[in-house]
Amino acid sequence: MIRLMAALGFLAALAACTGKPALDDPKLSDAAFNLEEFFDGRVLAKGQFQDVFGTVRRRFDVEVNGTWDGETLTLVEDFVYEDKSTERRVWTLQKTGPETGSQTWRGSADGVIGEATGEERGDTFNWQYLIDLPVPEGTLRVRFDDWMWQLSETRVLNLAYMKKYGVDIGEVTIIFEKQP
Repeated sequence: MIRLMAALGFLAALAACTGKPALDDPKLSDAAFNLEEFFDGRVLAKGQFQDVFGTVRRRFDVEVNGTWDGETLTLVEDFVYEDKSTERRVWTLQKTGPETGSQTWRGSADGVIGEATGEERGDTFNWQYLIDLPVPEGTLRVRFDDWMWQLSETRVLNLAYMKKYGVDIGEVTIIFEKQP
């Protein structure tokens, strides 16, 4: 038992040392990610969840229908998982004010504990929140550190790091495609 606990402690420490993106990372493009412009309308996406060991545990398709009224960005996300189960999440996001070289956001959705906060800078958007996530076994409370990079006018790459009790448990990777 002591060896198992030591091994788990070592894995947790190793996982915590892995590199993660930062808003100050060098930009690879001159694009300016405009969240409300990209997600206003219909966006289709494909994604998957991988556990901390790299095993793909779940895949999904998602249709996002967004509306921007000049103050609030509402995103209706309809998920369909590989087992044909479905989920709907409705996000309400508001700009909290521009800063030099960046734009901040706050938001909420069912299951989100407290308030989600985010920041756009260059071609990057970082979104962080705590959520009670529906899973096949019930509900899992996890912290998301969600990163989006605008690759083109019609494509966004999303990589979300998930933690439970401060320990990495996996990653979600999504490719969003804006529809005409």
